Amino acid sequence: MRILVVGGGMGGTILANNLARRLSGELKSGKASITMLSASEKHMYQPGLLYVAVGKMTPDELYRDQVSLLESSITFRVDPVTKFNLKENNVVTESGKQYDYDIIVISTGSRTFAEGTPGLAENALQFYTEADAVNMYKRLQHFDGGKVVVAVGVPHKCPMAPLEITFMLADYFRERGIWDKVQMHYTYPIGRVHSLEPVAQWAQPEFDRLGITYETLFNMKEVTENKVISEEGTEAEYDLLVTVPSHKGMQVIEDSDLGAGGFIPTNRTRLNIEGYENAFVIGDTTNLPISKAGSTAHFEAEALAENIASTIKIGTPVRDYDGKVFCFIEAGEGKATYAMFNYQNPPNPKAPTKGIHWFKTAYNKMYWASARGLL
Repeated sequence: MRILVVGGGMGGTILANNLARRLSGELKSGKASITMLSASEKHMYQPGLLYVAVGKMTPDELYRDQVSLLESSITFRVDPVTKFNLKENNVVTESGKQYDYDIIVISTGSRTFAEGTPGLAENALQFYTEADAVNMYKRLQHFDGGKVVVAVGVPHKCPMAPLEITFMLADYFRERGIWDKVQMHYTYPIGRVHSLEPVAQWAQPEFDRLGITYETLFNMKEVTENKVISEEGTEAEYDLLVTVPSHKGMQVIEDSDLGAGGFIPTNRTRLNIEGYENAFVIGDTTNLPISKAGSTAHFEAEALAENIASTIKIGTPVRDYDGKVFCFIEAGEGKATYAMFNYQNPPNPKAPTKGIHWFKTAYNKMYWASARGLL
């Protein structure tokens, strides 16, 4: 049984390691094999980019060699897929090789699409790549006050990122002693400050307490050198613009006609691609109506690994993915809270505490054990 995992991010790494342990006997006997194809030999802790953007971490803290995170029974190749041929049960890679499989798991992630809004990429700071996060911190160091706008597009990776960067910027300006010279304004595309209503109900009073103004039903249409213009006809002037831009799936997904915008139609409980019993999707690549977050990929990977292993062992899956997500939320002032939810149960954020903030920062170090599937 040839298992092919495409993508070396959190979801693909946890899934491959989990499978390797569950199928250790089958791997030793040659009845099964696991191959991972990745675009990079390095694995990045993506949530750390938020901290790089405000000078709390340096980029070298975000990386490990991907092979060091994998069980030794997994074959790892840096050879990005350029074409998925699901009907033929194979993929073609950048090197020109063809990899055949019996089971495939696609976990290629997502990417920012700031260029989809005229002027946004040229005028806004963002933090979803190392280069962007470093550039943002350098720009912040030379900012001495004025109007700061945090403008949000959808869909985007990490549901709490807009709130977190807003609170973290407020902290940054306070620490520099220029908070009294800053006017912060937050825009969000729907009729509340966050897509999850309980989270919005918690966050809006926090904005009010800090004096952060906000405008909802604000969908970015165009950005000039000093203002953001909405589809609804309103404008937000800025001296410094920070964005959580809309995201798309990877280009190879669109090129292979697997899903609009690079997001693949996925069964919400079994995680298989609609119409295929041997092809699965986890993480940001799905089109599921849940948050695109590391924890989503983590919980999907655990459920799917158990099902793939049981299918190989006894011929049937044994559990459903229930939509479980767990997200920490940096709330500023040395405090944090969290949101935990699934398909049936909405989140219920508690008052932020220093203890949860400590645990969130500790997780920045524990992540590597989590990627190995040990947490």
